[in-house]
Amino acid sequence: MESLRYLGSMPGHKGWVTAIATSSENPDMILTASRDKTIIVWSLTRDEDQYGFPKRILHGHNHFVSDVVISSDGQFALSSSFSADNRQIVSGSRDRSIKLWNTLGECKYDIKEDGHTEWVSCVVKVWELSKFKLKTNHYGHTGYINTISVSPDGSLAASGGKDGITMLWDLNEGKHLYSLEAGDIVNALVFSPNRTGSARRPRPASRSSTLRAKRQLAAPECVSIAWSADGQTLFGGFTDDLVRVWTVVS
Repeated sequence: MESLRYLGSMPGHKGWVTAIATSSENPDMILTASRDKTIIVWSLTRDEDQYGFPKRILHGHNHFVSDVVISSDGQFALSSSFSADNRQIVSGSRDRSIKLWNTLGECKYDIKEDGHTEWVSCVVKVWELSKFKLKTNHYGHTGYINTISVSPDGSLAASGGKDGITMLWDLNEGKHLYSLEAGDIVNALVFSPNRTGSARRPRPASRSSTLRAKRQLAAPECVSIAWSADGQTLFGGFTDDLVRVWTVVS
């Protein structure tokens, strides 16, 4: 049976660590976004006292940075989401719109038809970007959704939020597969790149709201998580401004 062993922390941000991005091209580097309006490029030393140190701090945002991703070739970083071919960017907004952008920063399509009617929702919507059409609505959550993660092969999605339930969805057949009780509000989800719950169902890490630093009396909340490319290291971003690191042990 596998478990997680705590390795250490990485201080550097001055606000909640809201997003973490890892790269298969450079396993000794991660990026983190924060409410302190910065993105930090970390160099991973894997020392016992401090697992990594800030190599570069990127400024430019004038408000909380809510997300950061690294392109699959490791050449670009965005506070949004890259498509698999590194040519399309999808953004969601409080104005209830979903926009499709190219890498020149040009808005190519504004998805409004069949869109969400509120900023927060209990519905998971799957869009077919080749046709800019709504493909499926997934119903089941009883509270707002904080996070959605898509499996590496694109066949599954996991969702979680206010109701403390992690739901797994089949994106090809458009159906609910099963639910997992998290026991608390789910803030973040991520699929392991190399572990499976069965022959075709990758297992999402759904402990995002319950990962805690046990040594502290007032335990901070984990609001972002990311696996290393080899699936052996888990990074968590916390509300006490720290990045914490675990390794998988058998």
